[in-house]
Amino acid sequence: MYKQFTMELAGRTLRVDIGRVCAQANGAALMHYGDTVVLSTATASKEPREGIDFFPLSVEYEEKMYAVGKIPGGFNKREGKASENAILTSRVIDRPMRPLFPKDYRNDVTLNNMVMSVDTECRPELLAMLGSSIATCISDIPFDGPCATTQIGLVDGEFIVNPSQSQWQDGDLQLTVASTKQKVIMIEAGANEIPEAKMIEAIYMAHDINQTIIEFIDKIVAEVGKEKHTYVSCAVPAEMFEAMKKIVTPEQMEEAVFTDDKQTREKNIDEVTEKMAEAFADNEEWLAVLGEAVYQYQKKTVRKMILKDHKRPDGRVINQIRPLSAEVDLIPRVHGSAMFTRGQTQICDVVTLAPLSEAQKVDGLDDNVTTKRYIHQYNFPSYSVGETKPSRGPGRREIGHGALAEKALVPVLPSEEEFPYAIRAVSETFESNGSTSMASTCASCMSLMAAGVPIKRMVAGISCGLVTGDTDDDYIVLTDIQGLEDFFGDMDFKVTGTTEGITAIQMDIKIHGLTRPIVEEAIARTREARLFIMDTCMKPAIAEPRKTVGEYAPKIIQTTIDPAKIGEVVGQRGKTINAIIDECGVKIDITDDGFVSVCGLDQAGMDQAMKYIKTIVNDFVEGEIYEGKVVSIKEFGAFIEFAPGKEGMVHISKVANERIEHVEDVLTLGDHVKCKCMGKDKMGRISFSIKDAQ
Repeated sequence: MYKQFTMELAGRTLRVDIGRVCAQANGAALMHYGDTVVLSTATASKEPREGIDFFPLSVEYEEKMYAVGKIPGGFNKREGKASENAILTSRVIDRPMRPLFPKDYRNDVTLNNMVMSVDTECRPELLAMLGSSIATCISDIPFDGPCATTQIGLVDGEFIVNPSQSQWQDGDLQLTVASTKQKVIMIEAGANEIPEAKMIEAIYMAHDINQTIIEFIDKIVAEVGKEKHTYVSCAVPAEMFEAMKKIVTPEQMEEAVFTDDKQTREKNIDEVTEKMAEAFADNEEWLAVLGEAVYQYQKKTVRKMILKDHKRPDGRVINQIRPLSAEVDLIPRVHGSAMFTRGQTQICDVVTLAPLSEAQKVDGLDDNVTTKRYIHQYNFPSYSVGETKPSRGPGRREIGHGALAEKALVPVLPSEEEFPYAIRAVSETFESNGSTSMASTCASCMSLMAAGVPIKRMVAGISCGLVTGDTDDDYIVLTDIQGLEDFFGDMDFKVTGTTEGITAIQMDIKIHGLTRPIVEEAIARTREARLFIMDTCMKPAIAEPRKTVGEYAPKIIQTTIDPAKIGEVVGQRGKTINAIIDECGVKIDITDDGFVSVCGLDQAGMDQAMKYIKTIVNDFVEGEIYEGKVVSIKEFGAFIEFAPGKEGMVHISKVANERIEHVEDVLTLGDHVKCKCMGKDKMGRISFSIKDAQ
């Protein structure tokens, strides 16, 4: 039965069509917000997937180019693999949804969001987040929702609820907040050094709006929601835990995990697992879930140690950061490099500078963003965690970590006018034991400074964790979580920023939301930690950006020309500009407004190219001396090329002081000569003299 539901949201009508399409999905919602339309569906397999110890959730965000009236590029003329924006949007949908499914649920679930129409006033990403929640809530899939999402922008000092695409892109804040009833469950932010207090204000503005959306979703569910289906629980039997405690006591398990060395801990757990396997050799049912059981035993042990005993596995106090070290210039010949180490997490970042013409082209649903001048990429090879597997390119996690570190640095980058370079930073994970994305932020900041990129301020990042008890006020926030505390804890709250404020946030949790005191404490802790990292580790390695780019980095000189003269510089079919590029060994970029950049490694070649460009665009001045090359000899004189595409003639009478019979007696092709501009002759042509230039 087709039903339609509407509510007013941030001055626009949100419309949800239920029962109109996709009747065979477990749940489907056709979402409308302005003229933006997104189809959100939720489907689940009928049976659990065998042999896994995790919940198999897949979230997809499909950008259909017809939504913005475009035909996809390339030979196939159809959408290919997901764009970076689609992957990041899928991750933002996944993070608040995943904790709300039962922890012992092993049926495959897919949340699909297909963008069918885009109104630039209403961002489709927001509609997909809401649609996923609604489709799942009304389905028969077990789900402890609803959750709702609101986005906040900041334009001219004023918060904007669910901003338009241009307000989102050009404002000082890009904040996405997801909430359950009463609690915040996910935060994602990019910010232009927003003070912590203002960020908290924005988070809870979004949270309050989310409560009105949740009320709306509850009404939809009450009217059209399906009864949730039963499922086969994959929980570890309680009696198995009791048996395990007799084989390996809680004290022995605590001893096994209480070490600051990841490899030692893993060896200890392997030994524990082997002992359990021997004891349960005759119980196939228990052996089938042994891995999950040992994991849960470790988790209970670590959480008890932290929450009740205030002991961390590596012996640190609650707000202590692991040992830090930093260095720059460890890789020769690259344009900039730095390595940042925090405990057993180590990142090497390498920066490459290039002309703006090498900025990344972006093809997507947002016409406002067509190029990316700063690119941060993150790699996570298997050796960084002591494993072996072939590299198959970056996965969603790698893309997400790279985007977070990129977002962290963008607010402090110089403008294109100040620093006319495209910039690529690549973070290579050498070792991983928790929060490599924050180490990437620190390493890339130092690498940019080492490369001579004049960033406005230093940026550092850190992650806080959380362990909660049975009540809202029974919790401990941990500064600088390592891998074990991330796996067994309830939160990974990453914050990057400068001394002035926050540049990025990414918050993942495994519980049903955070109270405001936890959010405020985590944000305060991360500020304290990042200032400590900058002062004690990063600044001793490199305190400020270098004044110039390095020896092996391309140099750029610039000028501005009359836009009407651009065609003369380019020449017919690019003949003139290509001649300059080939002769001088440079790259040349010209914008439509006449901004010219000459890039190269050889200063003399760059200067010559710039001289040619200025010669082409400027009129010859009577009495000025010009230097050029003889390119043609006639009976009546010689033609001199002063720049590719710009020539002048010297009459035979003006070649030498004495009378000559033939031009060839004095000049040969290829000679470089100086000429004086004699002004216009009787025919109105500009003439030159070699003899008057001597």
